[in-house]
Amino acid sequence: MGAHEAEDRAASLLERRWFAAGRAAVEMRAECDALAKVLDMAQADWRGARARLAQLEALRDALDEELSAMNAQELPSASMQGQRSAA
Repeated sequence: MGAHEAEDRAASLLERRWFAAGRAAVEMRAECDALAKVLDMAQADWRGARARLAQLEALRDALDEELSAMNAQELPSASMQGQRSAA
């Protein structure tokens, strides 16, 4: 094998590696783009879930206040009934 053949083989190998690296980069770019879209959708869903959670927590807190107010109103009447029965 002459020097020219060795150079041709080396150049051919380098060219194949260059094309393979190019294909791999294109595939990785497509994967990154797909993952970025999934990430964007997940973040949008997360923001929506956080907003719903905040609404539910506010509703829960408001209902807790109403229950506390109702319980506070019931306590004096219950203690007054206890005093009446003791009299």
